[in-house]
Amino acid sequence: MAKGEGAESGSAAGLLPTGILQAGERPAQEPKKKQQLSICNKLCYAVGGAPYQVTGCALGFFLQIYLLDVAQVDPFPASIILFVGRAWDAFTDPLVGFCISKSSWTRLGRLMPWIIFSTPLAIIAYFLIWFVPDFPQVQPLWYLLFYCLFETLVTCFHVPYSALTMFISTEQSERDSATAYRMTVEVLGTVLGTAIQGQIVGQADTPCLQDPNGSAVASDSANRTQSTTSLRDTQNAYLLAAGVIASIYVICAVILTLGVREQREPYETQQAEPISFFRGLRLVMSHGPYIKLIAGFLFTSLAFMLVEGNFALFCTYTLGFRNEFQNLLLAIMLSATFTIPVWQWFLTRFGKKTAVYVGISSAVPFLILVALMESNLIITYVVAVAAGISVAAAFLLPWSMLPDVIDDFHLKQPHSHGTEPIFFSFYVFFTKFASGVSLGISTLSLDFAGYQTRGCSQPARVRFTLKMLVTMAPIVLILLGLLLFKLYPIDEEKRRQNKKALQALRDEASSSGCSDTDSTELASIL
Repeated sequence: MAKGEGAESGSAAGLLPTGILQAGERPAQEPKKKQQLSICNKLCYAVGGAPYQVTGCALGFFLQIYLLDVAQVDPFPASIILFVGRAWDAFTDPLVGFCISKSSWTRLGRLMPWIIFSTPLAIIAYFLIWFVPDFPQVQPLWYLLFYCLFETLVTCFHVPYSALTMFISTEQSERDSATAYRMTVEVLGTVLGTAIQGQIVGQADTPCLQDPNGSAVASDSANRTQSTTSLRDTQNAYLLAAGVIASIYVICAVILTLGVREQREPYETQQAEPISFFRGLRLVMSHGPYIKLIAGFLFTSLAFMLVEGNFALFCTYTLGFRNEFQNLLLAIMLSATFTIPVWQWFLTRFGKKTAVYVGISSAVPFLILVALMESNLIITYVVAVAAGISVAAAFLLPWSMLPDVIDDFHLKQPHSHGTEPIFFSFYVFFTKFASGVSLGISTLSLDFAGYQTRGCSQPARVRFTLKMLVTMAPIVLILLGLLLFKLYPIDEEKRRQNKKALQALRDEASSSGCSDTDSTELASIL
C-alpha cells in the first residue's frame, strides 16, 4: 500500500512539468542561472551613446557662429536654417519611433539594422554641414538640406539605440547597470565634442573686418588677400574638426555593433497587444503630471538652449573674448560632468522637486552677475563653472523624473501597455522644438539689431541683444519654469505611495499569472 502510494506519487511527479511543482519538489538542476553582461559588453553598449552627444554639442555651440562668420550666411536665412533644422529633428523622433515599432526582426535583430545602415550616411551628411560650397547663392539651401538630413539619420541611430536597453539583457539589474555606464559615457561625450570642436577651431584665426561699414579695410587688396586666406584656414579647421568627430562616430558605431548582441524577450509573443499609437498618445497627453512636467522643463530647457546657442557670439562680441570662448565652453562642460554625481546624491537625499528648485535656480544669480558686470575674464570663468553646475542638474533631472510620471500613469491606466516610448519620444520632441525656436528667434533678433557678418566688433545694439539673450531672457524663462513646477503633483510622499501600489499590483499579477499558467498546463496534461 505504502509502496503503491509512493509509486503513484512518483509517476505523477514525472508527468507534471517542473514549472508547476512546488518549490520543494523541483529537481536540483532546475534553478536557472542569471544572465549577466560582462564589463566589456556594458562598455560597448555605453560607447554607442557618444555619437549623438559629440555631434549634438558641436552643432549646438558652434553652428550659429559658423553660419554667420565662416560660411557668411546672412542672419535671416541662418535663422531659418537653425529653426527648420531643429524643428524637423523634433518631428523625426516620434516618426522614427513609430517606424521602428513596425519593423520586423531580422538576423541582426530589430534595432541594429537601423544603427548599422544609418551610420555611413549620417557621417557624410555631418561632414557636408561644415563644408562651404563655392556658390554663395545656394548656401542656405545647402545647409538646410544637409542639416535636416543629418538630424534625420542621427535620429535613426539614437532612437533604436535608446530602445536597445530593453534588449541587451533579460535581467533588470543588468539593464540598470548598463544604463549607468551609458550615462557616464554620454556626459563624457559632451565634453569630448566641446573639446575637439573648440580646440581645433580655436587654433584658426577667424578673420574679421575692423570697419564693416567703411571702405578702408575693404579697399586694401593686401588685407583682402590675407583675410581670404585666413577665412580659408578657418573653414579647413571646421572641416578637420568634422572629420575627427565623424571618425569617432564610426568607431563608436562599430564597437556598439560588434560588442552588443540584441536579444529578443522569450515571452514577447505571449504578451498582450499594445494599444494603438494614437490612442496611447491621446492618453499620455491627457495625463496631468506629464503635461506639467514637460511644461516646466520646456521653459527651463529653452533658457539653457538660449545660453548654449548664443554663448560663442556673446563671448566674442559682447565680452571681447574672441580667443577664449572654446576654453569657457570646456569649463562649463567639465563642471557639469563632475557635478552630476553630486546632484544624483542630492536628489536621493532631499527629493527631486527640491533638486529642481535648487539646481536650476542656482544659475540665476550668476546670470545676473554677467548682465551687470564689465568684461572680466576671471569672473567669466567663475560664472562658467557655476553655470556648469546648473547645467548638470538640468541634464539629469528630466530623465530622473519621467519614470515617476510613467509609474503614476500605469497606476491610473493599468491596461494601457506600450506607452513608454511615447512618453520619452514626445519629451524629446518638445525640447528639440524649443531648441529650434530659441535658435531661430535669437538669430532673427540679431538680424534686426544689425549684425555685421565677419565684423571684428558689432554695433552696440547687437552687443545689447546678445546680453539679453544670454542673461535676462534665460532668467525669465527659468523663473516661469520653476513656477510651473509648483503645480507638479508628484512629490516624495506621492512617489513612495505609487511605488508601494505598483509593487502590490506586480505581486498580484505575478501570483495570478502563475495560478493561470499552472491551471492551463495541468488541464492540457489531464
